[in-house]
Amino acid sequence: MTEDMTANTAYVRRELVPPMPPPPSVRGGIWTRWNLFSGWLNTALTLSSALLIWLVCWPAVKFLLIDAVWDGASRTDCLDETLGREVGACWPFITAKFSQLIYGFYPESERWRVDLTFMLGAILLSPLLIPRAPYKGMNALLFFGVFPVVAFFLLLGGVFGLAYVETRSWGGLLVTLVVAVTGIVVSLPLGILLALARLSRLTAVHTVAVIFIEFWRGVPLITVLFFATYMLPLFLPPAWTIDPLLRVLVGVALFAAAYMAEVVRGGLQAIPKGQFEGAMALGLGYPTTMGLVVLPQALRLVIPGIVNNFIGLFKDTTLVLIVAIFDFLGQLRAAFSDPTWATPVTLFTGFAFAGIVYFVFCFGMSRYSLFVERRLRRDDH
Repeated sequence: MTEDMTANTAYVRRELVPPMPPPPSVRGGIWTRWNLFSGWLNTALTLSSALLIWLVCWPAVKFLLIDAVWDGASRTDCLDETLGREVGACWPFITAKFSQLIYGFYPESERWRVDLTFMLGAILLSPLLIPRAPYKGMNALLFFGVFPVVAFFLLLGGVFGLAYVETRSWGGLLVTLVVAVTGIVVSLPLGILLALARLSRLTAVHTVAVIFIEFWRGVPLITVLFFATYMLPLFLPPAWTIDPLLRVLVGVALFAAAYMAEVVRGGLQAIPKGQFEGAMALGLGYPTTMGLVVLPQALRLVIPGIVNNFIGLFKDTTLVLIVAIFDFLGQLRAAFSDPTWATPVTLFTGFAFAGIVYFVFCFGMSRYSLFVERRLRRDDH
């Protein structure tokens, strides 16, 4: 009996196990050796990449900064003959055309309305991007519900004593942001509804959603813009007139919604069936299940795809130039025709500036999506 009790007695250690040595650092020299120079192939690729980056980046830096001209009043200040050296970017051209690039042909005396619209949008959007900001529900209602109406009447005018400014006078970054923001704000909720309709068991709803999505995904955006601008009026009664910019906004929103629907559908199909069954076991109805259980998880999974669509839509706004709507890039191309600034480097300077502007917006959306993904992963743990 005593031997059996002794054999079954657990051993309890009264001293702490000595700490193990820390793992080797993966930063600094060790990270460089492991990731860049771990073998002859990696070393060759690293050196080749560094050489390629140098060959590309150094001329760009030299053109944009070192050899650039920063002050001037006309084309003569950006010529090699005037300065006696090789001239890089002609930034006085951007300074002279900056208002045109932002406002287009919007009347100069009314541009305060555009500035006020930009300021209101930034004030209402900023709290939505800050995770811990209070009153997000009220703020979202103001931004998505009230702000579009206020911005529309503020920019268009014709009410409350504001001068009427037709949309043909809009242009520059104003039009780019109007088209992009409208497409982004409308495409996400409409895409969610289309995705839910495509997964519906009701044959009529499913068929309509499939036809809508496949139709809009089967034609290029430029065709949609042409149809909305030039062909749609042919099918309407002569007394009906729809603003050209409004037609473009509707076409862009529907086009983007079709692509967004497929992204959201992928997220919905990735949710395990047990989530639906668990919600049904708790007595939740279909709207509650989708709104509180399924959709939040699905949208979390497809954040990269959603933001990728937003970035693509923002860059596709340049296509509105094809239908005679002068967005940011359209105003830039119009500025090139000014003989006052006709130099060999004007074209390159303008497109470099446009690339920087588009990169800032797209990179900002990309980095914010990564921030949201990291925060959601951290909250899961």
